[in-house]
Amino acid sequence: MAKPPNVLLILADDMGFSDIACYGSEIETPHIDRLAAGGVRFSQFYNTARCSPSRASLLTGLHPHQTGIGILTKDDRPHGYPGSLNERCTTVAEILSAARYATALVGKWHLASDIRQPNAAWPTRRGFDHFYGTLAGSCSYFQPASLTRGERNAEGEATAQADYYYTDAISQEACTFVREKSQHQQPFFMYVAYTAPHWPLQASEEDIAKNRGRYDEGWDVLRERRMQRLRESGLLAGAVPACERDPEEPAWDDAQDKAWEARRMEVYAAQVQRMDQGIGDILATLEETGQLDNTLVFFMSDNGACAEVLPLDGSAQAFKKRRPDLDRLKPRNGRDLQVGNEPAIVPGPEDTYASYGRAWANLSNTPFRLYKRWTHEGGIATPLIVHWPAGGLANGAIVRSPFQLTDVLPTILEATQVAYPDKDKVPHVPPAEGCSMLSALRGQPTNDHTLYWEHTGNAAVRRGRWKLVREYPKPWELYDMDTDRAETSDLAARHPHIVGELVAQWQAWADRVGVVPWDEVLAAYRAAGKNEAEAAG
Repeated sequence: MAKPPNVLLILADDMGFSDIACYGSEIETPHIDRLAAGGVRFSQFYNTARCSPSRASLLTGLHPHQTGIGILTKDDRPHGYPGSLNERCTTVAEILSAARYATALVGKWHLASDIRQPNAAWPTRRGFDHFYGTLAGSCSYFQPASLTRGERNAEGEATAQADYYYTDAISQEACTFVREKSQHQQPFFMYVAYTAPHWPLQASEEDIAKNRGRYDEGWDVLRERRMQRLRESGLLAGAVPACERDPEEPAWDDAQDKAWEARRMEVYAAQVQRMDQGIGDILATLEETGQLDNTLVFFMSDNGACAEVLPLDGSAQAFKKRRPDLDRLKPRNGRDLQVGNEPAIVPGPEDTYASYGRAWANLSNTPFRLYKRWTHEGGIATPLIVHWPAGGLANGAIVRSPFQLTDVLPTILEATQVAYPDKDKVPHVPPAEGCSMLSALRGQPTNDHTLYWEHTGNAAVRRGRWKLVREYPKPWELYDMDTDRAETSDLAARHPHIVGELVAQWQAWADRVGVVPWDEVLAAYRAAGKNEAEAAG
């Protein structure tokens, strides 16, 4: 009998569709590109538009609403979601652990509303033998809040090291786990969840310097270049005839503070490159230990590029109050933490806390519309690369069939020949929602299946070439994905019968998986004197 494959899930955080070189970027990512060259790329793979819901769906094979995480990790009961991974789902780590796999999570969890006391929604209670990472969402790269080892707070490990950088720590911990398991001849499942390149924009000056001058030509020129590379690669296959700038953003020629703007993207690129270097270290460790050929590797992002401006809502002082981890941060250079997106704050150092803004996010999502949180392509389209030399994949191929996160778990289970829990033994756990992608990875024909999304009222359904999508509270829009993946020509008025069919399908799905109507969530927040931004997290 063939030796079961190891499984390595690598997740980037807030990275856009075209932010790696093998998907059109000017950012140099040689190690991720190596995975693509020796594996398979997907042109139409989808996440769920936001970090926590995507992670819940990726790990369980269910839609996020079924897992208790419909928005983020805030407990909104009785009028919303509990914000923690519930016990009516099972994770891929739990399934593979029962099949004698060693399991590890290295990096970001963000699936528990209570990150202070160990509970049933912590990774150590959801199938992971080993955990080193952060329980919360975004954090400083130099002093990550909620850093945890096992079930013990490990923030002191970061502050004790003068050169600590979270991306590097994740990569190093992953390499250590690979070496340890290679000595025991035990197959492993490892989930490596980077926070890069999620804000804050923080990187070493050495890494930033590698990108100096790269963004001086601005987002318009660079977007067209990415678009040209995407066309040449065959990833879009003629489905995007034009590449338009976000109409809410200025042309680069009209932009103010160009040097500062370029610096923001230089830091972002440095964060992506540092992650790529870490992935290279993990691949080298797999190679050194003789395990690379029989390791099934996935690489993807949890949502589209992020257009959020810091501080998210209100003043920097108010933002710090909502984020106690920021208020207690003491940068090693002795300065006070500077929060915000303004030219006076030059991002990169530990004492800055900034994001790169909507115009650069528009570049990251080339050629798509909108961003993280929306269910238009800019919010949900992600690169997916799958690499498994011993797995009979159609190496170098592009899979054009649409798939989404619920399809990852069935793919892993088919590859490892491990069964999903029997419904007679665990009747409280619903069947996995997706289907295996293994046939598609091996170049065989696959049947399309209908895909669904909902996040804070933004919603979509994809059936074959047709995608119905809604930006809350606007009307439904209809697009032909074969010719218009940039979603520029709304066909809803021309095809009312298709709209009606897809709306009915979406509503039946939403009722079945427990989507809480966004109007109800908003009403509860307003009754408590809170606004829509607070409801959306």
